[in-house]
Amino acid sequence: MTSADPNGAPKQIRFNAFDMNCVAHQSSGLWRHPQDRSSTYNTLEYWTELAKLLERGTFDGIFIADVLGTYDVYGSSNVAAIRNGAQVPVNDPLMLVSAMALVTEHLGFGVTAGTAYEHPYPFARRLTTLDHLTKGRVGWNVVTGYLPSAARNMGHDDQLEHDDRYDHADEYLEVLYKLWEGSWEDDAVVKDRESGVFTDPAKVHDIQHQGKHFSVPGIHISEPSPQRTPVIYQAGASSRGIAFAAGNAEAIFIAGPSKEVLKSTVGKIRDALEAAGRPRDSAKIYALLTIITDETSEKAQAKYQDYLSYTSAEGALTFMSGWMGVDLSKYELDEPVGNVKSNAIQSVLSNLEHEKELGREWTVGDLAREGAIGGLGPYVVGSGEEIADLLQEWVAETDIDGFNLAYAITPGTFEDVVEHVIPILRERGVYPTSYAEGTLREKLHGRGDRLPAEHKGAGYRWGAANSTAQA
Repeated sequence: MTSADPNGAPKQIRFNAFDMNCVAHQSSGLWRHPQDRSSTYNTLEYWTELAKLLERGTFDGIFIADVLGTYDVYGSSNVAAIRNGAQVPVNDPLMLVSAMALVTEHLGFGVTAGTAYEHPYPFARRLTTLDHLTKGRVGWNVVTGYLPSAARNMGHDDQLEHDDRYDHADEYLEVLYKLWEGSWEDDAVVKDRESGVFTDPAKVHDIQHQGKHFSVPGIHISEPSPQRTPVIYQAGASSRGIAFAAGNAEAIFIAGPSKEVLKSTVGKIRDALEAAGRPRDSAKIYALLTIITDETSEKAQAKYQDYLSYTSAEGALTFMSGWMGVDLSKYELDEPVGNVKSNAIQSVLSNLEHEKELGREWTVGDLAREGAIGGLGPYVVGSGEEIADLLQEWVAETDIDGFNLAYAITPGTFEDVVEHVIPILRERGVYPTSYAEGTLREKLHGRGDRLPAEHKGAGYRWGAANSTAQA
């Protein structure tokens, strides 16, 4: 089956690289593999070399995850997480971007930051700064948080309930849109050497925000960057998460164990975008996937078996416990996971329930085995030709735009994709051979550097009919 765009041309497949400023990101135990370099995460060289590799492969960008707490649900402590390097130790993702931007020209940078633990005013400046320094190649992955340990370390008894976190995030985004879009007029910076006026004060405006959670009366402290608002990424697949994405997201990351699950999720997202007054294709949708490949199918299978020998079941269940909000150490490996109310990532359980409807009931042992490589997303094993066939099939049958590629080992997994898969996709005319010019937003959507008129954030521009930034 071949997917096509409205003009009949084969639909282009897009790649993002999925990484994190830590050791064990999604694949548990594989930091021990002799070819893995994730333990050098705390060096600039790791990130700059990876960035150059990804740009060589014409990846849309690198998506850097983050947490501000430890996985301490499994065994009711963080001992297993610390022992397995399960996203701890972890460093700040935003500080990596400048170095990677310096050694690349086109690669985008999607950085994760939560709305629960940093005031929007200084955060707005940090993102504007990166958008300036990268010449408009920055995106922000909006997360509301799911680890109770992070909430406790920020002085709270626990995080807010799932839907309440999104209500809080709605106001957080409102403040940011007012700062990024409405505080400075486009021609505020005049740089008039004769008069000595750098910025025209009449064209810089207080946002006068007074809400339930935030009071921000003043101006944005930074001048407008190439995109003003960075590209908005989002990764929540719950009903409330989809509603949030429909109003804000321009790129959406999803995860599912099967094509059926992904197709259902994509349909819900595109329906929600349309209901929000936006085009159905106004957000690029990337599915989480880990690719294990080589010159031949036999070599790829041997590589997969080699990787399996390094995986950690305890590490995988530590992750799953944190993602689901359920202490899986209390379950036998052959015990069904069941339907458990979770205040963590609700989409995990909804995926499992969907699989049950298809005739498969997941056990704790399944979670350990299937989650040890690639985490919440599926993994595929095969030659470059076989993987290319699968990718085209998934795009055609699910309506996703591309894949958010996690790694088994790094940078080896990404090197293999660039060497064995991308050339095949290019030969078939379904993968770009070069980058479009312009900012990250322009590269993704081809509609300019700034938020499109129908986007919620555009309503906060100075002069917009419904702008609440005007004071």
